[in-house]
This record gives sequence, structure tokens and C-alpha cells, in this order.
Amino acid sequence: MTHDRTVHAPARRSFLSRLAAGAGAFGAAFAGAATASAQPATAPGRFVPARHAEDDWLDDTTAKHRFFYDTMTAEAGGQALFFARNFFVANASGYKLTDADLAQVICLRHASASFGFTDAMWAKYSDALSARAGNFLDPKTKQAPTVNVYQASGYGEALRNVNVTIDQMAKRGVRFAVCGLSTRATAQLIAQKTGTDVDAVMKELSAHLVPNARIVPAGIVTVSRAQERGYTFAYID
Repeated sequence: MTHDRTVHAPARRSFLSRLAAGAGAFGAAFAGAATASAQPATAPGRFVPARHAEDDWLDDTTAKHRFFYDTMTAEAGGQALFFARNFFVANASGYKLTDADLAQVICLRHASASFGFTDAMWAKYSDALSARAGNFLDPKTKQAPTVNVYQASGYGEALRNVNVTIDQMAKRGVRFAVCGLSTRATAQLIAQKTGTDVDAVMKELSAHLVPNARIVPAGIVTVSRAQERGYTFAYID
């Protein structure tokens, strides 16, 4: 019995050592396989939006900060002018920044698009522009405006821009994106009322934009494109 223990004990220890080592290796391999299977086959990449030449004007600035206001109502169009002025004022007093350091775009779409046009268009197409602006009335006359009230001074708190006019903000560098779809709808309404050609009216409206304004394919598209190009977004109610 002593001889058997002396001869076979080392063999048993060797066998058990190999078995334990094999089990450890198998466990490690299994754990590694489980970890690998838990990982996605391919890690999702960072989304990079496509660039289109139609939107390159948004990058036509060397400003340090970019701000985009989305407006859909007549009242919101005026409020955005007031906020744009405040953005200049607070950045100047709090951060010592100049107007050139700040790129601001006000989007005029849906009911606010009517205010992307000059006094001449309001004088000529007052009823249609007022109707498209949600039946907006001049607070002084209580009639459809015959001027672009956001280019006029003297209304004070009767309007939400509180005498901050389009002309004032345009001179400081604020740009205006006027919705092309809304403009087309306005042209169609004018054409129906006057019996004229829609395309001709569209061309006329497009030629009489407020300063620093441009027609964009659709305001809602520009809302998206501006954010893709680094503009902070604010919806004005």
C-alpha cells in the first residue's frame, strides 16, 4: 500500500493539475467569448449631416456665436426682433462682444412670413398679406396694415417688438430667412384676388424683401439646416 501511494500519488497530482488548468483555460475562453458576443458587431458611427450648397449662406460668417430664431406667427416675428436686440445688448455688456461676434438669423415662416416683405408690398397687397399673417391688424388703425409694421417705429408696446425694427436689426447684421412655401401660398392668394399669374406675383414678392432677407426653400427645412451648421435654436411663441 505504501508502494502504491508512492508510485501513483504524483501521477494523480499531475492529472488533477492538468485538469484544473484545462478547466481554467476553458472558463477564460468561455468568458471571453461571452464578452465578445455582448459587443455589437460594428460600433455605430457618429452621424454627420450632408451639406448642400443652398445652405452655405449660413456659414457666411466669422462670428463666435450663432443663434437662430424660429417664428410662425405675426406676434412671434416681432418678439424675435426684441430678443435679437437683447442678445446684442447682453453679449456686449456681459462678455464684451461686438455685433460682428454674433450671427443671428430670424426665420419668418407660416404666418410670420408676411413680414419678410417691404412697405411697397404691404401697400399693394395689404389684404392678402394680412390674411396670411393670421388676419393680423394694425393696432393703430384696426385695419389690415398698409405698411410692414415691424419696419415702422412709434408703435411702442402695442407690438411685441417694442420699437425694435427690422431695419435696425438688419444694420447690426441680423439676417432673415423667409419661407419659400409660405411665399408661394401668399402669391397664390394674391393671384386669386387679382386675377394675375402666380409665378409673376412670386417673382415680385421675392424682389421686395426686407433688408438682409432671402427666400429659402422652406422655413422648416432651414430650421433643421441651421442646427446642423452650429446655430443654437430658439422657438419663439
